Amino acid sequence: MRKIPRIKVSGVEKSNGLLIVLSGPSGAGKGTLCRELLRQVPDVVYSVSATSRAARPGETEGIHYFFRSRDEFRAMVEQDELLEWAEFCGNYYGTPRFAVEQSLQAGRDVILEIEIQGALQIKKRFPQGVFIFVVPPSLDVLAERIHKRGTEAEEVIRKRLDTAVHELEYVSEYDYVVENDEIPAAVEKLHSILVAEKCRVKRRPLFFKGAVS
Repeated sequence: MRKIPRIKVSGVEKSNGLLIVLSGPSGAGKGTLCRELLRQVPDVVYSVSATSRAARPGETEGIHYFFRSRDEFRAMVEQDELLEWAEFCGNYYGTPRFAVEQSLQAGRDVILEIEIQGALQIKKRFPQGVFIFVVPPSLDVLAERIHKRGTEAEEVIRKRLDTAVHELEYVSEYDYVVENDEIPAAVEKLHSILVAEKCRVKRRPLFFKGAVS
């Protein structure tokens, strides 16, 4: 019987961190899932987005968003300080470039919670990213969640629901879809996705010294 060669592995090449992009309709619970994932996996870095919208009650500058005026946001676009940006429901949203690239190069995983327009821009620049679409159990549940916020006028809520129906058409652009029915179960799915992605062969290049008979 022919002997099976034994392979010596000399080491594993250090790779950049994962870029995790989380999107989904407003009210799907992206923020809640993101916060819980960060609590359970503290090594993941949260990318704070910039926005031109006003802060909601309880939101803090530099933690939830970088709140900027529309003119300040446009200046960031002109100076190429954003990895992506988009206009959503009358407000600008974008991802500051420097901190994200610095963390990835240091081997740290970065999670972005961004709108679909921005996610598609990121996909063109970072096709190796992990793109996850969060959906609610149903549109009725989505409407209920948005109403419970109590922070927006009825006209804005209707616009968000109409937008959500349109956004669901983009699910196929993502690598994974996670239904946010029960938060613990949804977070477990997100964590499992990250573990699986880190085990991909293409993310863990090996160097072989050859076979030993």
